[in-house]
Amino acid sequence: MSQDIRVKKGLNIKLKGQAVTAVATVSRSDFYAIKPTDFHGVTPKLAVKVGSEVVVGDVVFFSKDNEKIKFTSPVSGTVAEIKRGAKRKVLAVIIKSSSEDQFKDFGKSDPLQLEKEAVLEKILESGNFSSIKQRPYDIVADPSDLPKAIFVSSFDTAPLGPHYAFALKGKDKAFQAGINALTKLTDGDVNLAVDADEVSFFHDIENANILKVHGKHPAGNVGTHISAINPINQGDLVWTVSAQGVATIGELFLTGKYNPTKIVALAGSRVKNPQYFELRSGQNIKKLLEDHVEVEGSRIISGSVLTGTQIQLDDYLGFNDNLISVIPEGNKHRFFGWFPFVGSGSIHSASKTSFSWLTPNKEYDLDTSLNGEDRALVVTGEMEKYVALDVFPMQLLKACISNDIEKMENLGIYEVAPEDFALVDYTNTSKLEAQEIIRQGLDLMIKEVG
Repeated sequence: MSQDIRVKKGLNIKLKGQAVTAVATVSRSDFYAIKPTDFHGVTPKLAVKVGSEVVVGDVVFFSKDNEKIKFTSPVSGTVAEIKRGAKRKVLAVIIKSSSEDQFKDFGKSDPLQLEKEAVLEKILESGNFSSIKQRPYDIVADPSDLPKAIFVSSFDTAPLGPHYAFALKGKDKAFQAGINALTKLTDGDVNLAVDADEVSFFHDIENANILKVHGKHPAGNVGTHISAINPINQGDLVWTVSAQGVATIGELFLTGKYNPTKIVALAGSRVKNPQYFELRSGQNIKKLLEDHVEVEGSRIISGSVLTGTQIQLDDYLGFNDNLISVIPEGNKHRFFGWFPFVGSGSIHSASKTSFSWLTPNKEYDLDTSLNGEDRALVVTGEMEKYVALDVFPMQLLKACISNDIEKMENLGIYEVAPEDFALVDYTNTSKLEAQEIIRQGLDLMIKEVG
């Protein structure tokens, strides 16, 4: 079964430095990190201490609120350090890798031949459940819940976004096994969104409701797909899984091993040769960046330029990230930058104050500059053009700012995630941090409503 979704709102931002479809090798890192901060809302309870020996798949920490949700080691080695912040908050568990990996054996099995409890137990024990998120709230799901549907997006429309059909080339059987496993976790549909304009193995996946999506960014966001075919109302639960996460779950059932290796795009105008690299979740990326990036004067982002997290040179790949973006730091000012037509042709604008609308396929070398200062939040109607959900974005943001829970519920807080407001961050003339406001609103709902 398949359905068509046409996304009429949104904006494509073409940046220089798109990764070419080639995979390069990178030497094994000496250190890997598992960061609780990659899993919003999780309070970790450590299962290891400095000096502990671990193999791939051993539990490193679990959720204090739900001990069934486990977070496992991506590599074999020794726990070298437990980084802590204020009030002894665990920021990262650093593992010094051994020369070779040993894998904990979770056993091979066909998920279609197993009961739901057995499938769920294997996913939980391996640490793969941490890749399953829930809406509302955009947090790690609760394994005791029964979602009304599960959504997976197989393409990314964000600037410099990775090409998943290429990144998962040769893993079609693992991806199918992952979809088969997910069908056991819901009584509803497993919905797989595919790019309607591209032919790939995703179109041939079985046991999934195929959503053929047309349109601009955020056409690749799961929130867009949920809103289009199965909106979330109060009391509803929907689970989401990334394409790479599905393949990792499938590989667990095919091989009995937890293998968080993935093909990651290194992209952006500050990258010498943008391409893909085979990396592991939590891998130290210092050597990779030193060899392939003009580090001086660059902003390094684990994830998309719209939704990712700024990291430093000697940092680690985020658990959920399949892209490292590197763009110029915005530490320069344009002469007469306040004048609309200064720099026309070299800057991108969502409005018609520059001539970028005349060249929609042109690639731009954008930096991190805000191009303006904070301004009053006034009604302009601009936000509605870029949020592809059935909500009133400005009114919802105001309700979040004022902590008005009743208005937040009425305006659709249960349907949204920060990434759904990423284009608002980019386009709004108030220079509003919309994603941060939505995240704070969601956290308030978790605290007050649950």
